[in-house]
Amino acid sequence: MSSLAIFVWELMGTAVLILLGNGVVANVVLRKNAGHNAGFLFITFGWAFGVFAGASIASPTGAHLNPAVTLGLAISGQTPWSKVPVYMAGELAGAIVGAVLCWAVYKLQFDDHPEPENTLGIFSTAPQIRNKAWNLVTEIIGTFVLVGWILLSPTAKAPTAGVPEFGNSALGYAGVSFVVLVIGISLGGPTGYAINPARDLGPRLAYAFLLPIKGKANPDWGYSWVPVVGPLAGGALAAALYLAVHNLT
Repeated sequence: MSSLAIFVWELMGTAVLILLGNGVVANVVLRKNAGHNAGFLFITFGWAFGVFAGASIASPTGAHLNPAVTLGLAISGQTPWSKVPVYMAGELAGAIVGAVLCWAVYKLQFDDHPEPENTLGIFSTAPQIRNKAWNLVTEIIGTFVLVGWILLSPTAKAPTAGVPEFGNSALGYAGVSFVVLVIGISLGGPTGYAINPARDLGPRLAYAFLLPIKGKANPDWGYSWVPVVGPLAGGALAAALYLAVHNLT
């Protein structure tokens, strides 16, 4: 597949992921919405199904949608290193586009919101208790679970005789969505489970430079590196585990 095609498919898939993911948070946070105050569980389901929708769209490229996934696949030898910058550029661009589309959907609610200084959390993550070292650990572990599942889950195999053998990956993108859902429910409380550098950095850039929200918050650049470095480290560690396990066989 050409680099342009990879860029476009990843952009479209990531844009849909962020549109739906940021969108569910906006629905809960901004007043005069049907989902206002629906709660954290509502948000985790929205993000999980957003992953399914975005990944299904970007299936021609393998639907990375996440630089941590791209890095893990490259380290494990399943994605060419020459294509890594193309994947990551498409993912970041798509995240920016998705954030802008989310703002457009909720433009009236943003204009009416009485606390515009508290709107950054609609687009980017923030820790409940700020300690960057431990926040980093949280993001590393959450992403390790995600990328580890993607790399280590057994694939479906055609039957040599009788019943076919189905691995976890036979669930397709629904399986990844289930994993994102349980990561959010189980590990997402401390930092908001970015587990994806593009998911956090793209909307943060859009919020800082593109979205015309009067009275909006500072984009918190001092924390912004944590949901970038943590997921990349988690993805790399998952790939290292994958290589170690496969070298045993």
